[in-house]
Amino acid sequence: MAHSLRFSVPAPLRLAALLLLALFLVTGCGRNSRKDANEGASVEELYRKGHHMMERGNWSGAETTFRRLVAQYPYGPYTEQALMETAYAQYKAGKHDEAVSTIDRFIRTYPTHRNIAYFYYLRGLSNSNRDAVFLRRVWSLDPSRRDLSSPQQAYEDFNIVVTRYPNSRYAADARQRMVILRNVFARHEIDTALYYMRRGAWLSAIGRAKYVLETYPQSDYQYDAVAALAESYSRIGQDRLAADARRVLELNNPQHPYLRGDWPKYPWAIRRLNPFAGEKSPTTGQRDVVLDR
Repeated sequence: MAHSLRFSVPAPLRLAALLLLALFLVTGCGRNSRKDANEGASVEELYRKGHHMMERGNWSGAETTFRRLVAQYPYGPYTEQALMETAYAQYKAGKHDEAVSTIDRFIRTYPTHRNIAYFYYLRGLSNSNRDAVFLRRVWSLDPSRRDLSSPQQAYEDFNIVVTRYPNSRYAADARQRMVILRNVFARHEIDTALYYMRRGAWLSAIGRAKYVLETYPQSDYQYDAVAALAESYSRIGQDRLAADARRVLELNNPQHPYLRGDWPKYPWAIRRLNPFAGEKSPTTGQRDVVLDR
């Protein structure tokens, strides 16, 4: 007589399997409900919802809602406004790469839009702060000591606002931000000159200091450049040129610390043991540069 083989599953294992299945079904339904929360909503309803989220400072939720609006209703006046709101929400959320991408899309799609000056201005703000949140707030790295390609693009964005749209409401602030960025660029060059000075590369330091004076006149670091020239010329035996530079410094900035032998102040060597610290600028703390105001 044949006997069928039966495998008995213990009751605790059966219960566990049922609980896992129930959990899977619940979470799956939850995901689907969240995913489809805005699907099928009218364009007016989506816009009101996104705008309400922005009023409450829910930038991520607003971005998601406006992106859904653009996906479902790719044409019409709500779409233009939704793209504008999306870019602003991304900027406020610190998603500067995404904001620049959205702004570029808008400029390509609506090059003659009445608010085009605003978009160049907002792109300038985003480029000013691109990669800056992590670098400055986590590792306290000065913006002048990182790659300057994004700030340089920001400078070009603000320059477009100032030159093409001088009567726009954004022109005055864009002009001021250009001044701030010029100081960032000048400080970058001074830091490089000081790097060369610390290593005894006096001719290279002279070249950088001259570049600051020629390219960024009236910057906050112009007299640091003069001090760098005075020190570097002295070190290579060009006493007349060194004296000329010192005389210029005495006449124009008599309180400069170089004149009392207190400049530049290099950071402690122990700081170099920190792999994330980089080489702190000797100018840090003298004139702090603010970008993300």
